[in-house]
Amino acid sequence: MVFKKPLLGICLTIGSMAQQIGLQYTTAGKGGFITALYILIVPLLGLAFGRKAGKKVWCGVILAVIGMYFLCVKDGFSISKGDWIILAGSFAFAGHILVIDYFSPKVDGVCLSCLQFFICGMICAIPMLVSEQPTVNAVLVSWRPIVYAGVLSSGVGYTLQVIAQKNTDPTVASLLMSLESVFAVLAGWVILGERLSVREFVGCVLVFSAVILAQLPERKAVSSGNRTVSE
Repeated sequence: MVFKKPLLGICLTIGSMAQQIGLQYTTAGKGGFITALYILIVPLLGLAFGRKAGKKVWCGVILAVIGMYFLCVKDGFSISKGDWIILAGSFAFAGHILVIDYFSPKVDGVCLSCLQFFICGMICAIPMLVSEQPTVNAVLVSWRPIVYAGVLSSGVGYTLQVIAQKNTDPTVASLLMSLESVFAVLAGWVILGERLSVREFVGCVLVFSAVILAQLPERKAVSSGNRTVSE
């Protein structure tokens, strides 16, 4: 198990780097939608490992994918080099969710999260030192976004994900995390005064509906004499 734990940091590194590199060659809207395809990839990969999702979860996955399309893709859809790179990152994020699902019941969540950040930081430091010349002054000037992204967005966010997935199905977890785009749109509407189009509103409703649907309990068949009834 010790040698498998670094997989978490490796998946996070590949997903994050692919997303950032791909965004140089495609739009933010398409990038957000393609990244969110981990909603669909997680249950598909889960099937390969013997994890089956119920009908309601699959319906939720389809609704969420449609909703994310309405939210993120505005001006048609064409495939570019950046899209393929981000799609590779989406597979890495799906792997990240499944690896958490495997380890979270077995180890301490905070320790596991710290390990993933250590591995991710060590791997990312290599291309940084090779291709860039970071200076102390540049770091000091950018301390606010660095602290926010490092402490809140990454540190708190991913640690809570590891802890929460201990008692959550990975497919449902991926649906819950897809609400990130919904909250981004709603925050822009409420805080920044951005206009919420009908298309975006429909997308928000679909994703919310998908999350609620996926968490409804499945009806189980119960044997009663010679008849089978549903609970």
